[in-house]
Amino acid sequence: MCLDTHLPMTPDQIPVRGTLTAQKPLDSLTWLRVGGPADWLFQPADEDDLSDFLRALDPEIPVFPMGVGSNLIVRDGGIRAVVIRLGRGFNAIEIGETVTAGAAALDAHVARKAADAGRDLTFLRTIPGSIGGAVRMNAGCYGTYVADHLLDVVVIDRLGQRRIIAASDLKLAYRRSELPEGAVITQARFRAPTGATEALHARMAAQLAARDASQPTKERSAGSTFRNPAGFSSTGRADDSHELKAWKVIEEAGCRGARLGGAQMSPKHPNFLINTGGATAAELEALGEEVRKRVLQARGISLQWEIMRIGETTLDADMAEISLINAEPKQE
Repeated sequence: MCLDTHLPMTPDQIPVRGTLTAQKPLDSLTWLRVGGPADWLFQPADEDDLSDFLRALDPEIPVFPMGVGSNLIVRDGGIRAVVIRLGRGFNAIEIGETVTAGAAALDAHVARKAADAGRDLTFLRTIPGSIGGAVRMNAGCYGTYVADHLLDVVVIDRLGQRRIIAASDLKLAYRRSELPEGAVITQARFRAPTGATEALHARMAAQLAARDASQPTKERSAGSTFRNPAGFSSTGRADDSHELKAWKVIEEAGCRGARLGGAQMSPKHPNFLINTGGATAAELEALGEEVRKRVLQARGISLQWEIMRIGETTLDADMAEISLINAEPKQE
């Protein structure tokens, strides 16, 4: 289907083959289970459906591409935009000399499928979320990043045009990339060195065990809350320095286990912000800001959020006092 129109349309005026929902609550779509409604949630059937929709949409209406909500706080007032969430039409994985993955494919699934084919993308195994988000954030762990393997991405830009962008043009850096405003990543292509399947799966099993031992994987969290002040992720090696790790400076500021309502900095890993049950987005964000303030006072370091926060606050965000839980320092 190709819309032949020169008049910008509102979402409800655009014929789609996917699903378009007005005033869609987003709390059930984020890992932290908080957030108000989006004006519109669009789940396109495929690239053509997405392209036609964006081409016809009034350019004054903002769009927000959303993955699986693994690294996101949607504020309680919701989002005044069209939220675009990719689904089954965007999760294919093709493996040959390179690995091509749809933006909705889960990072862990791509790592497993690649290993099955004797291709090494093991660093993706413990990264929460989907490929689109991993590219956007240049996700990485154990000293390896998306930038080390990415060849190019396919995007549908805000005008509905399909574009292929080389990795070098994304200016990938620690937890950041430069994508055209409003562009939606639909697939990514990676170089993946060869490896023995059994050895690759064994490496991933060891990574999972190490992660589960140090992180609150059974809790509602959004992964690491703040970027490491050192400017790089953990290497996983025995000689890894913790001096400028976010968890370390948070602990030194006395914030391991800090609570605000239903929000808490995990006692197990203080750089994980968790919803212990019934937390609001306002509580989660306010606790994070209080931690940032205390770290700045204690260490002179201004922590930068790794979790993306988007949307509008509500007017009734009364905050209780933060209580601190004392805990013995741990090495994470």
